[in-house]
Amino acid sequence: MERKYVRETRCFKTARVFPTDVNNHNTLFGGKLMSYIDDIASIAASKLCRVNTVTASTDSVDFLYPINPTDSVTLESFASWTGRSSMEIFVKVIREDLKTGEKKIAATAFLTFVALDENNRKLIVPRIIPETEEENKLYETAPARAAMRKQRRAESKNFTDFLTVSYPWE
Repeated sequence: MERKYVRETRCFKTARVFPTDVNNHNTLFGGKLMSYIDDIASIAASKLCRVNTVTASTDSVDFLYPINPTDSVTLESFASWTGRSSMEIFVKVIREDLKTGEKKIAATAFLTFVALDENNRKLIVPRIIPETEEENKLYETAPARAAMRKQRRAESKNFTDFLTVSYPWE
């Protein structure tokens, strides 16, 4: 079984917050940040597998502090755990006030990706090897998150039995 160090999947993205990026509260629009999160998470997933990957779920996005127009936003992403064909990707969002230099964790996110071959069949992914305290903590707590994901997915599938596919105008 192939193994990779978590550091081999790590990637970063930094952006400035522009006036077109903010919402009616004059903070970074959540949808914009979620787009950044999915983008960088997909890169970490691809760095782990070096094959096509697809977002299976956005497990959680926790907005902890607002990101202001005077801030830059840096996203750090890496594989935090792997299953057979799926991988959990962690994203840490750091806001930095460009005037004072103050930094704060503004958001965290967990996403699940699946590795696919050229026929869109699931592939086995490499196991990861955590090294730092942060990586080890995320790795050790991953099985509990995986169990919650599995339960939530089953509940979502069951729930779809009660949902309609008809439009109101039909």
